[in-house]
Amino acid sequence: MRKISDTIARLAALRAQRTPEAIEHGAPDHLLPLMGFGSNPGALKSRYYRPKNLPKGAPLVVVLHGCTQNANAYNHHTGWSQLADELDFALIFPEQQRANNANLCFNWFVPGDIRRDNGEACSIRQMIEAAVVAHGLDRKRIFITGLSAGGAMATAMLATYPEVFAGGAIIAGLAYGSASTIPEAFDRMRGHGGPSKAELQRLLREASPHNGPWPRISVWHGSADNTVVPSNADEILSQWQGVHGVGEAPTRTEEVDGQARQVWCDTSGRDLIEKYTIAGMGHGTPLQTSGDDGLGRAGPFMLDVGISSTRHIARFWGLAKPGIRRAAKADTASRDALDAYRPADKPRAVHVDPTPEPQPLNARGSAAGITKIIEDALRAAGLMR
Repeated sequence: MRKISDTIARLAALRAQRTPEAIEHGAPDHLLPLMGFGSNPGALKSRYYRPKNLPKGAPLVVVLHGCTQNANAYNHHTGWSQLADELDFALIFPEQQRANNANLCFNWFVPGDIRRDNGEACSIRQMIEAAVVAHGLDRKRIFITGLSAGGAMATAMLATYPEVFAGGAIIAGLAYGSASTIPEAFDRMRGHGGPSKAELQRLLREASPHNGPWPRISVWHGSADNTVVPSNADEILSQWQGVHGVGEAPTRTEEVDGQARQVWCDTSGRDLIEKYTIAGMGHGTPLQTSGDDGLGRAGPFMLDVGISSTRHIARFWGLAKPGIRRAAKADTASRDALDAYRPADKPRAVHVDPTPEPQPLNARGSAAGITKIIEDALRAAGLMR
């Protein structure tokens, strides 16, 4: 843990951000609630979007909002449902509740929420299964993306259930297992400390019993992000370069919409990992809201920088061919199959450990009383249970 004054300063900055930078929750709502999707050990809510006349065997994209945001507003600003209408895929939006985290952050740093078949990770997996069963979606084309805490939770899902996903995209996120306590989470966000490259790769490999192909990964980060500093993008790269068996040097470097893109390929030339570095951009999702590729709209943490991460991520996953667009269909969605879905008669047992994760004493020698004061402050800020 860093000095008390540093921690207090961070809390003050977070509190200052909460009201003026909280994304508006009054955006037009195109999403429907997903009910009865499973035992839901992480106590999350879920929303979904299904384009009109969605064909059987369509892809599924899972979208995770950031702190202070909700599912509807994040969709409204990123344009995911608009793109789903154009390209025929379904959407699931896991949504955090204030009872779990007062700032609506997914708990990406809580060990009990990022283990396979436990906590929030298990809840999201159950949502995916519900959608696939209800709509006959393509199990080989399931993808996940998220911003900030949602991006870090996306890395947790990709690590713990790699067999489920064909690809993932992490925007201003953090590597899986990089933090397991609140003080560590603060330090990793600021680029302090953290596991070695070898340890990050080990954490990823040991998060599941997976021994098949690994998901393709898209990493996005602003060069001027002071909330989750850009070194975190390099940590994510290090983690996934190991399982994909690619070197540190990219296969090619290019410019896309004026921004730097690095690509790592397999021996056949197939893109496995990409990294976009958005010059001068702070913390948020990169958007292009005008022109032929225009999608979504700008807002807090939704930054119009002339490149649509939503469109480019979909292209990287193979959901859209470069330069090809269709007119969006009427904005309607049906409740029938998902609202009627109920879990199986004998669902897989899920272990939920009610015992709080132990909080280690400060390794730098602070007294237990000081640690408690800081942890109480973090709880008050909604950053610790």
